Amino acid sequence: MSGFPRHLATRLFNSPVALLPAAAPLALQLLERSLGFAADGGAATDFGAGEEWGTPASARAERSGQDCPYDVIAGVAVIPVKGILIQRLGWLWYYGDMFGVSGYDRIRLQFMHALQNDAVDAIAFDIDSPGGEVAGCFDLADTIYKARGTKPIAAILGESAFSAAYAIASAVDPKRVWVPRTGGTGSVGVIYQHLSIADWLAKTGIVPTLVTFGAMKGEGSEVLELSEGAKKRLQVDVDTVGELFVDTVARNRQLSARAVAKTEAGTFLGRLGVEIGFANAVAAPDEAFRALLSQL
Repeated sequence: MSGFPRHLATRLFNSPVALLPAAAPLALQLLERSLGFAADGGAATDFGAGEEWGTPASARAERSGQDCPYDVIAGVAVIPVKGILIQRLGWLWYYGDMFGVSGYDRIRLQFMHALQNDAVDAIAFDIDSPGGEVAGCFDLADTIYKARGTKPIAAILGESAFSAAYAIASAVDPKRVWVPRTGGTGSVGVIYQHLSIADWLAKTGIVPTLVTFGAMKGEGSEVLELSEGAKKRLQVDVDTVGELFVDTVARNRQLSARAVAKTEAGTFLGRLGVEIGFANAVAAPDEAFRALLSQL
């Protein structure tokens, strides 16, 4: 598999996303892999996530003879939430690790399976992600939140949980979010990355014409520059999703919406995240896992 599927990569652009702005180069590399050209002019370094994200859980399960879509360690189901988050990976579930992406569909299935698995006493999300797509994020967070009390649910940050990844982390049991010293939490905000190719088309002599029914039907198209009117209307959508994000985190972490909104989508390193209420303790992943086991 030489390229990341275009229909997945392009969902990160011209659509509201809960993604750390610094992760934009990584998103551009996904686009580069899907389109077959250097979206950044060749300046970025290939992220080479194949080895970093490890062996798919399905392969490990096959070798061990277990029909389980996640690892179970000492009775704890470990569900990875890593890389850029996308709503649906579909048949690419077990190839996402190769590209540094996770799908909400895969995370949901693993979580629902773990809830019903008698061999699982607790569930731990192993999180290291800058966030990702808005679509599907808050539905998944609600699913996790509503399952509180069924089994212990924890978030153990392998490093950081930002934006959409933090929405997921915030939904676990209110006293079971661990962050390492150098890891971070937060970025409770929404961004709309409009990617226009209008200038490039003009330079190549291509003049696109959109024939639409409805004055706003073509708004946000990548073949057109974004008009001020379109930008204002998109801002309404971004604000609506942003308020949903703030309210979700406030509910999940038992904070006031005002306090969450005052963070202004900032990120908080280690102890600062604990002080603001986004995490419960600073601990390395292995230490956090032992702490979870001691609570069972």
